[in-house]
Amino acid sequence: MVEEVFAAEPPPTADPRVRLLHRYWLGLHPPDGGLPGRQHVDPTALPTSLLPFLWLVDVQRAPLRFRYRLLGTEQVRVLGRDHTGRWLDEAHPNFLGAPAYAQFAAAAERGETGYRRGDTMVILPKDYRSMERLILPLARDGRTVDMLFAISVYHMVGR
Repeated sequence: MVEEVFAAEPPPTADPRVRLLHRYWLGLHPPDGGLPGRQHVDPTALPTSLLPFLWLVDVQRAPLRFRYRLLGTEQVRVLGRDHTGRWLDEAHPNFLGAPAYAQFAAAAERGETGYRRGDTMVILPKDYRSMERLILPLARDGRTVDMLFAISVYHMVGR
């Protein structure tokens, strides 16, 4: 069992890919303040080695719900299925009751970032022992979060 860590930002010990995405997102903030929106994200400005680990989630309100908009190829490979277009609570039946759900809600409702390191919360091949995930809010209007920009990195046994 891996030590569970929930934090607002990735710690210095976080995977370099997670820290890189966090720095990129920080640099996207509009000069007039507020949150960056999807229109500020330029995939060509990110290293191509990072793209397979990224994913986007649409935020629905009333009721609060999340739907996969895009999953990088590494996410699809590890999860064993492309969940693009599916609601997270349907793709992962324990999602609403999982401790990590609070970070998704905080990102959507308050524009907070959320880092998690720990055991995988979905059933994966037994070679994977832990994961790191960072959720970053995006708001087209700078205030109301309408999308989550995220990265998940899965660590295999022996790494």
